[in-house]
Formats: sequence, C-alpha cells, structure tokens
Amino acid sequence: MADHTPPLESGQLLSPELPILASPPPPAMVNGEGPQQVILVQVNPGEAFTIRREDGQFQCITGPAQVPMMSPNGSVPPIYVPPGYVSQIIEENGVRRVLVLPQQPEFHPGGHSPLHHPPPPPHAHLPAFIPHPAMMPPPPHLYTGMAGGVGDMSSQYISQYHPAHIYSEQVSADSHSQHGRPPFVHRDDRTSKTHERLQKKLKERQAGGGGQVKDSPPPSPQKTCNSPPTADIHNGIGGKGSEVEQGQLRHAVACPDKQTGKGRNGESGELDKEAQALQALLSTISKPAVSDIQARGAVVSWSAPTRPESENGSVENDCSPPENLSFEVSVSVSGKDGKYQSMYCGEEPSATLEDLRPATDYHVRVQAMCNCLQGSPSEAVSFTTLSCEPDPPNPPRKASGTKNTLVLQWKASCDNGSKIQNYILQWDEGKGTGTYEQCYYGPQKQYRVTKLSPASRYSFRLAAKNDIGVSEFSEVVDLFTSCSVPLPPFPPELEMTGVTWLCLKWQRPTSSPKEDDIYYILEMEEEGSGYGFQPSYDGDELTCTVRNLHRSTKYKFRVAAYNSEGKSNPSQVVEFITNPDRPSCPCRPVIRGRVLPNSFKMAWEPPKDNGGAEVTKYVVELCEGLSGLSWGPVYSGPAMEHVCEGLKPGCSYQTRVYCMSEGGQSPLSETLQVQTPAVPPGPCQPPRLVGKPKAREVQLRWGPPQVDGGSPVSCYSVEVSGPQSEESREVYQGPEMDCSVGGLMPGKTYSFRLKAANKAGFGPLSERCEVTTGPGAPEQCKSPSTTCKSPSCVVVSWETPPCNGAPVTEFRLEWGAAEGCMQTCYTGSGLSHEVKGLLPSTNYFCRVQAVNVAGVGLFSEAVLCQTPCSVPAAVSSIYVLKESELLRYETQVDADEDEEEEEEEEEESSSRPPPVYSPSTCLGICWDPPCDHGSEITSYLIDLGERQPVVVGPVTKHIIQHLQPDTSYRIRIQALNSLGAGPFSHTFKLKTKPLPPQPPRLECTAFSHQTLRLKWGDGPAKAATSDALQYQLQMGDKSGRFISLYKGPCHTHKVQRLNESTSYTFRIQAFNEAGEGPFSNVYTFTTPRSPPAPVKAPKVERVDDNSCEVTWEALPPMKGDPVIYSLQCMMGNSEFKQAYKGAATSFHVQNLQSSSDYRFRVCAIRQCQDAPELSGPYSPTVTLSPQRNDVALSGSAAGSGSRTGTESNRARQSLTDEQCAFLLLMVFAVIAILIAFVIQYFVIK
Repeated sequence: MADHTPPLESGQLLSPELPILASPPPPAMVNGEGPQQVILVQVNPGEAFTIRREDGQFQCITGPAQVPMMSPNGSVPPIYVPPGYVSQIIEENGVRRVLVLPQQPEFHPGGHSPLHHPPPPPHAHLPAFIPHPAMMPPPPHLYTGMAGGVGDMSSQYISQYHPAHIYSEQVSADSHSQHGRPPFVHRDDRTSKTHERLQKKLKERQAGGGGQVKDSPPPSPQKTCNSPPTADIHNGIGGKGSEVEQGQLRHAVACPDKQTGKGRNGESGELDKEAQALQALLSTISKPAVSDIQARGAVVSWSAPTRPESENGSVENDCSPPENLSFEVSVSVSGKDGKYQSMYCGEEPSATLEDLRPATDYHVRVQAMCNCLQGSPSEAVSFTTLSCEPDPPNPPRKASGTKNTLVLQWKASCDNGSKIQNYILQWDEGKGTGTYEQCYYGPQKQYRVTKLSPASRYSFRLAAKNDIGVSEFSEVVDLFTSCSVPLPPFPPELEMTGVTWLCLKWQRPTSSPKEDDIYYILEMEEEGSGYGFQPSYDGDELTCTVRNLHRSTKYKFRVAAYNSEGKSNPSQVVEFITNPDRPSCPCRPVIRGRVLPNSFKMAWEPPKDNGGAEVTKYVVELCEGLSGLSWGPVYSGPAMEHVCEGLKPGCSYQTRVYCMSEGGQSPLSETLQVQTPAVPPGPCQPPRLVGKPKAREVQLRWGPPQVDGGSPVSCYSVEVSGPQSEESREVYQGPEMDCSVGGLMPGKTYSFRLKAANKAGFGPLSERCEVTTGPGAPEQCKSPSTTCKSPSCVVVSWETPPCNGAPVTEFRLEWGAAEGCMQTCYTGSGLSHEVKGLLPSTNYFCRVQAVNVAGVGLFSEAVLCQTPCSVPAAVSSIYVLKESELLRYETQVDADEDEEEEEEEEEESSSRPPPVYSPSTCLGICWDPPCDHGSEITSYLIDLGERQPVVVGPVTKHIIQHLQPDTSYRIRIQALNSLGAGPFSHTFKLKTKPLPPQPPRLECTAFSHQTLRLKWGDGPAKAATSDALQYQLQMGDKSGRFISLYKGPCHTHKVQRLNESTSYTFRIQAFNEAGEGPFSNVYTFTTPRSPPAPVKAPKVERVDDNSCEVTWEALPPMKGDPVIYSLQCMMGNSEFKQAYKGAATSFHVQNLQSSSDYRFRVCAIRQCQDAPELSGPYSPTVTLSPQRNDVALSGSAAGSGSRTGTESNRARQSLTDEQCAFLLLMVFAVIAILIAFVIQYFVIK
C-alpha cells in the first residue's frame, strides 16, 4: 500500500450493503477508555483489503480505495502486513502514515525462518477463503494511522469525510493464550516444496503481463500461524467495537492482499477446485469430546479431519496437508443455537477451557481452518461444570454502633451450585496484630459484637461455607466504636458575609479522637424575633452557610457537638450582622419652578428602600439630546435638589439620579426629559434684490439669521415703506427665504426690512434695503361704450387710461359672442371702431386694452351689447319623416274647408280617431327651426309650387295630404314672425309612393281534423323572399283579435294543431314598397271530425272445422260519440266482405270451408250525432290457414292440431311488430358503430 492513492469515492465500494461512514462522530469517551478515532486505510490499485461487516460477514475491497476505520474505544485496530512485506511509519506535513514495503526474501529477523503470515484474502465471489475472526492471530508487526488531527492531514485523505480529531495509540499483540503456540513456526520439507511450487506459478502469471482482475482467485494458501485471541476489532466501516463476555475476547482480522495475474485465465479454475476440496475437507471434522470436567475448567479434545481416499486407496495430494490445520473452539451458555464465544484458537487437537462458572451448562463446538479458509462448525457437545465452594463475600459493613457495641451486616455471595449453610466472621479483638479469631459462626447475615472498648478500632473479615467447602475470606475492614460525649466546641467564626447569608465555620473538639463520628448542631437567634435559638444546621461538616436572612440584621449563633453517646453543651454565643443591601433607585426627578432658557432646577425624593443603611450621597447625571449616549455627572452630594446651569436655549436634556450607601450603588432612577424654552432669533441680514426690478414687482431673497434662539426659524416677515410715507406695511410672511413683492408703483423707490421668527416669537428687524421699480404698462381701460346703428352694425368707443410714465401707442379691441371666447377685431391708436356683419337679436361682448413700450395693460371689463330683432333666418334643412313617426300622426284640416265643417269637425274630433297616414297620398316632412332673430316664429309657409301654399303653425313637422300617388313635388319653407317673413329655404324634391295592393281571395284547398291548407292569389306555392309583393295571413282568436300566422311571399300556408269540428276565422293583407294594403274580408273555415284510431290486428282462434272465433281490442268513446266495429273476411283471393258490424269486440264466424284459408281485418266506426259515420283505417290482416288431416291421428287430435296451427299462425302474426322493432334496433346499432369508427379514425387519430 502506497501513500499516493486518491481517496475512495462513494461508488468504489464493492457491496452496497456495506455501511459507509458518512460523517465520523465527534470525539467521545467510550467506557472511559478514550475518544473515538477514524483511521484512513489506503488501498492501492491491484491490492485488496478485507473488512468485517456488522452482520458478521466479510467484504473485500480492491484498490484504488481509501477505507475509513473507526475504533470505538480509542485504540487503533490491528492491520495485518501481507507476506513478504514490512510496515514503515513516515511523517509528512504533520501526518503520520504507515507504508507497507516489500521485504527481501533472505531477511529473517532473529535468525528464525520466515513468518507464516495469513495468506492474501479472497475476492468477493470467494467468501470461503476468508478465515473466521477468532482463527486469525495478529502478526508481529501492526501498523496504525497516526495524526494529530484531521486539520493537519492533506486534502486527499479527508475529501469525502467530515473532519474529526483523530487520536492514535500503539496496539500491541504481546498477549498469548495458554494453549497458543509461538508465532514463529518452521516449515517442513513438504510444505516448503508446495510453497515454492505456488510461488513459481505466481511469478509466471505476473510475467505474462496485465494485472489480475477483480474476480481472479487468490494465490495458493499458506500455513496459518497461531495466536491467542485478542479484542474483537472490526476492520470495516461502522463496526460495533469489542464484545467482552466471561473474560474472553474474540477478534475479527482483515487480510490485506496484493493481487496480480491475468484474471480468470490461466490456473484460476484449478485454484477454485482446490479451495472447494479443502473446504469440504475442513467441514468433515467430528464433534469434540469433553473430559476432566471441573468446577471452573474442562478439557476438550477432537480429531482432525482426514483426507479423502481415491478409488485405488491412495490419498489425494491436491488438498492441503492436514498437518497445517488450526482449530477454533467456541463455547455457548445460551443453548446449542445460542451465541458462541471463542475460547481457543490453535493447532493442537485439544484445549483446556478455563475460567468457567461452576454448576453451569455449556455447549462447545470446534471448527477447522486452513490458511484463510474455514470449514463448517462441528456438532455441539453439552456438559455441566461441577459445584464448588462459594465465592468470597464482600466485607461486612457497620449498621450501627455505640461506644461498647458494633452491629455488622453483610450480603450473600454466589453459592456456586450449593446453598450457603453458614458464615464465618473473624476479628482481631482490637489488637492489631493481624491474628484473627472467630467471633461468629452461623447462617445469619448480621451480628452484634459487644463488650468493646470506646473509641477503639477492630478489624473484621468474613467467609461463606456450603456443602462443598469454605470460601476465601473477604477483604479486611476496620470499624471503630463510638467515644464519650464530646466537650463543648469553640464558638463559631465568621468566614464570609453577605446581604442575606452568613458563612460560619467551627473547629472539632480537641478531646474527641479522629475515629469518632461527631455531628454538629448550629443554632441561630434573630435579634428581636422572640423565638430564641433555632437549629439552622445539623451534620458532620465544619462549615455552614446560613441563607434567607434579613439584611443589616444582627444574629446570634452557637454550636454544639454530639455523637452516639450524647450531645455536648453549646458553645459561647457570638453575634454577627448581615451586610446592608444596596438602596433602591430614587424617585423620578421633578422640575421645581420655571424652566429657563439656560437653566432649570430639579429635585428628587430619597429611595423608598435604603437597603438597611443611610444614603451617603446622590449623583445627578445629565445628557444633552434624546439619544442617551453621552451621560455625564453634574452633581454629587447629599442634597436632594440641584440647579442645572449653562444650558442651551431650545435644547432637549435628559437627567437621572442614583444614590450610594454602605450597601453599594442603587439602580438609576427614571429619566426626566427637560426642554429648555427657545428665545427669538437674532437679526437677519438685509434682503437683496434678485434680477432686474419690474414696474410693479420686485424679487427679494435673504439668508437665515446667525442665531436661531434654540428653535428652528419657522417664519420670515418682510416689511415695505413707500417713497412718500414712513409707515411700513407687511408684504410677506412665510417660511420661504425669497418672495415676490407686487402692487408697487412703477418708477418709485421703496425700502424693505426683514425679521425672522421661531416658536418664541419674532426677532429684531434688519437694516433697510432700498429698491427702485421700473416703468410699467398702462393702467386698465375703462369699460367701452356701444351704439347699435342697425341689427348688424355696432359702433364701439373708449377712453385713454393713465400711461404709467410711457405714452400709449395702440389699443386692442376684442369682440365675441361669449365672454370667455373673444377675438381681437381692431388694433390701432383710434378711440372708436365700427363692427359690422352681426346677427340680429344676439348678445355680444367686447373689451379693450392699452399698450405702451413697457408692456400691455389689463383688459377693461367686458361690456354686453345686444343687437335689435329682425325677421327669421332661412330654414336650413328639410327631412322626410319615417313611417313609424307617421302612422298615428295627427294632421291639420285643410284651409279650403268651410267654417261650418271646421266647427263640426272640432266637435267630432274628440270622438273620432286620428286619420291614418297613407304614403301614396301624403308626404311627411320635418325641418330644423331657424334662428328667430329675437322675435318668436309664429308660423311657417310651405310652398308646393303649382299648388296653394300651406301655412302651418310654429311646428317643425307636417304631413301634406291629398296628393297624387307616385308624383314628384318641389317643396320650400319660409318662417314668419311679428317683424315679417324670412327668406325661403332651398328647394327640396319629394315624391309620393304608388298605391298599396288589394288583398287577394282566400281559399281552403285541403283540410283534416287538425290542419287546414289555405291558398290565395295566383302564383307558385313557394316564392323567393325577394319578391316585391308579400302577404300577411292572420287568424282570429277567441277574444276576436287577429294573430299573425304567416308573413312572406308564398301563396299557400298550412295551419296545424287545430281542434276537430271547430270553426276558425282568417283574413289576409298584401303589401309592397308602396305600403300595406287593406285587410280582406273575414273568411271562416271549419275542421271536420277526426276518424277513429286504427285497431290492432285481431286474434283468430279456430273452434272447429267450420268455425272460428275472432277477437280484437276495444277503443274508448271519442268525445261522447260511441264506437262500433266492422269485421271483414276474405276467402282465398276473393274480395273482402263484411262479416260483422256492431259494438262487440269478438265474433264467431261459421260455415267455413276447411280446405280454404281466410283473412280477417277490423276497423272502428265513429257514430256522430249530427253527422254521418266516420270509419277509421283497417287493422293488419290476420290469416286462418286451412286444416290439414293426418291419417294417423283421430278426429279429436285433428281438431286439436287445427287449433294449434291457428295459434302458431297467430303467434307468427304477433311476432311481426317485435321483428320490426328488432330490425330497426339493429340498423341503429350498425349506424352508431360506423359513426364511432369514423370519429376514431379521422378525428382522434
């Protein structure tokens, strides 16, 4: 194994069942032996490393790999060195590593022959080559991974494991069993030859090239050396550590192996056969024999397995010689199938088992091993150890005692198979010479020794006795008798003191010996309690801390000593005082008087609890601001008030107080926050002018005052004084540091002063700042005057305003119909202007402004001007009324009618409905009302050209009647008011529609009891929807109203869902583009009565050769009309003849011919009261086949057969409907399957 192998990856382990150490546990103490540690074992390519798993099986890991091994008890597991190799420890970068290096074959330390190391381990597919753990002895050379910690190791050793401190220690294998052999064994001649032959084969395979593959078998086995059993240490990951039982330990050993060769080629198959034969040989071992059974030991012997003989009687030489066998003896105390513990491992065919328990059942078995191959265990043999004397008991203990007696007690020991009869107690009689005499013999487990000397030492020992013998004596124990009553001790002394506790100590009475058990009672009396001395402590200690005391209180103490003989007098009384406690915090400080800008006076109350001592001084701390970071003392003394001076105005302060006494410093009091009042700010610098001064406005700016008075400046005030007045006025007040001062006179000089203010008030005024304004625009003009010359012309005039130092150069006049929407209509130096093209009776607004070189003056106030009224304007647009608006429009009466007719129409107008509009003789028009120009429109004149003009009232729509159909008219309209007539509108051309069509004649072409088929006009039954002429068919209901049934171009219509024998009324109307024509006269059509329903097929039953019985189902009466039936019969191919007519539902047909077939059918007949009978449809035909006579049958049989034939015929006839239904069902099923197939094939796929 070399130190350059990379770490083992997680996927390089051969078996997934192998528990992998994901994270090594932290160092911990196991059984008090030491911390756990992890050793990293590196396996190079071509090498193998064997570990033992938790289930007891072995796992072979081939390199390259890095295997972590954990030692649970802090020791390093032993690792075997392969044959021909030696271990060497090197240290690199603080990490110790063990290297296995080749050894020269000629080198034999100590002059001995080469070591018989364990052979290399097998691969994973050959588990039989792995030896039992107890068989494999530790080699002379063990090596361990040593490191000071994982942190010192290079990254290649810890790349996949969490760091944990690793501790190592040298593991020795010097222990040897009684029955083990020396570790150095000489080979005989035969063994040496076999070894040389195998070594030669190995060299030949190595010379052939290529390393041995993973599954190739190991080299030839070698002889296994002997070794005593050692600790059970697992060479794998996650081992369970050592298991100890009955003082015997077992171990698991891993055999490292360096693998070379060609893999499975060559002689690997031969080696497999050798291993299987050797394993079979080892498994033939016989069960052992037990002899010389004692209480604590026994001798086990066995026979070695013999080599099998061939057919010719010679012994086969292919297997390993039996002389090289080693054996392992395992013992179990939990049954033959229980857990076995290895007790011996060696080459001798017998072993002595020692350290057994008396009177115990044991099961022993033996297992043969050769090199790294082990056979199956033999059959277990049971034996029981003999009984013996008891185990030595524990020393007796002192239960109680006085100055003259001692009471001893003890516990029974293990009886080892025989009940303990008596105990032997011996003592030295207090002489101390080591000579013991028996003082008690009996079965009891306690004894009282009397007549002893006070304060004396006595030695005792104990033994147990049973039927077998007497046990060994226990260890000697020294016991002491009590002394006399002790003397009064010295007074207690104060060792430490506290607020609520006192630590006292005292001394042992000088007259009492050290062997005497003396106890102490500490008594305490609180001053002023009145309860006297009360015990505070009772024990054997010489110190005591009395707790739960009151602070600064005097206590009295005394102590008394006692032993088993009695109690001494108390000591002298001493007094001690507890320490005072620190006082509580003072009360929160308060303000006394008024807080000044630079000082305030504070006071506080003493603490409610002074801790038992007077307060010596108070300390006041002050902090500027509310952060509470910079506290500083400002006062220290006994007074309870203080004046804090040297403060800043308008600043926040915090103050607190604490006090001090003999008990210490009190906690801090609550914080008092104080805000000193602010003062007005200091004077500001004079304001300064910003930019060029305007005529009526200047822009000023200033800075804050240098002193804010302890409060931020919140407001500034600017005052101005005029050029001719010393009085000043405030022109600005606000938080900004600039302002615009307006309302000034152009070309004047003004003085400005500034002052600042905070929450304390305004400060002093600044010095003056003088500013001269520039020239300004003219003043606002006065309102102009207006004069109306005509309805469309107005004259506007105005006056010149003050010019503010610059002459007016021009005027601007604005004119508009709305006050907020005026436009400039004149610009010039004149003082008047004439506005033309105005509308009559319209409101107009005007205003004027003056302009000079300095700017534009303000507009004057707007002046309202209204033009005079005039005739109306012309009508702008004429529209044709929609038909929906003309249907019920009320028209005026023509102006040509007489006054009498007008009066009569006025009287009848309230009673008659308004006239109906006709688009052929009427024209409905409407128009937009024109502007009335201030005078209300009284009427409109409608000019029709050649006809008389029509005058209407102040309306906007009119229907012109009595016109010619399909004629064009030129129409224009003129509006009139009180001032006259306005101009005509533009001429509009309108045309009347032709006359609507007349209604056609309505006829009923087909009828039934539920339907009526109506026809009208000449034309096809179906017509295109684009036909010009269409019809509307209506039917009257019970209330006399007509409901539309059909509207369209067709000439026929079928009315369905009617009642039988009922009269219905109809009317029809024709319409086209000219309009709807009048309705026709009302037509009445009546539905006939309904015939009866069809009867189901009758049933025929032959009665005899010449007669039969025909029956059918009855039908209910139809609306009170009775129903009768008509039965018809047909013989052969003749015609049907009526056989019966009546109300019965059966008929007996006679005089039939037996050689002919007959057919029967039935229909229902409705007997109406006031109408002829109505016959319904006939039922399906039923056939009666002729009777067939059989020679072998009698007449009765023939009659029965005739009836049977008739019944079968009727059955066949009754199955016709079922057959039809089934046929329809099958057709639908086939269609559904075809549709599903089409959907599946074309849609889904």
